[in-house]
Amino acid sequence: MLISVLSGKGGTGKTTVAVNLAVLLKNACYVDCDVEEPNGHIFLNPVYSKSERVEVMVPAIVKEKCSGCGECVRFCYFNALALVKGKVLLFPEVCHGCGGCIHVCTQNAVTEDKKDIGRIDTGVGGGLECIRGVLEIGEPVGVPIIKKMKAGLREDRTNILDCPPGSSCTVVGAIQGSSYAVLVTEPTNFGLHDLEIAVRLVKKLGIPAGVVINRSGEGDERIEEYCNTEGIPVLGRIPFARGIAEVYSEGGLLAEDARYSKYFEEIAHRLEEVLSREAACYYKR
Repeated sequence: MLISVLSGKGGTGKTTVAVNLAVLLKNACYVDCDVEEPNGHIFLNPVYSKSERVEVMVPAIVKEKCSGCGECVRFCYFNALALVKGKVLLFPEVCHGCGGCIHVCTQNAVTEDKKDIGRIDTGVGGGLECIRGVLEIGEPVGVPIIKKMKAGLREDRTNILDCPPGSSCTVVGAIQGSSYAVLVTEPTNFGLHDLEIAVRLVKKLGIPAGVVINRSGEGDERIEEYCNTEGIPVLGRIPFARGIAEVYSEGGLLAEDARYSKYFEEIAHRLEEVLSREAACYYKR
């Protein structure tokens, strides 16, 4: 099972919710898909015992064979190839490794090369398996790392995917195929705006979702009203409290703090209830 934890923007508490849910849920695995800036390890302190490099395909132009027809350039949606004075130039930084340029070249002038873009670390921390993807500095595309991580996950576990913020390609790559999405927001105008973006995304992909309101307090009603309109359940609230910020700043787990564990236990309980109903509806179909 894949449960994605995401938010329309950074800084809303997405990782806080993800790591604490992973600790509380049974048979869980924490998967840090925020490959540009993974930080779940700060709270779970895993010892990584395995590290695997991730390579992607990039084209290589054989100049002696290239006729300068431009077919590969016209095919490339991401403008990773350009035709300048009859010569094909490659911009590997924006190549998505689809391999289409190789197939459309009638001169066999495009061959396959490999490029190292990052790694996947696997270990144990906080009593559960932890997996993270790390994109190399300067690399623009982290989706291949996310796809490789997800391909190796066990289906008999509850995999908590700590997704990148926003609604970019990396977010789509992370949440695709998820059983459920937990959308983390805050009760502000900016929080509501970015929640709307996240809701549109999960609805577009057909993923059922619930909302967690972080820094709950004044302004909750605007989030609740929107959720009621969209038919999305509020799974729980995390109060706006100085003590929570102090525990977080020290890399502590709120689920293990007697003062605040009840908020995350409630979210975990509601999530399990919702997942049970979703599973029942699925089998009825």
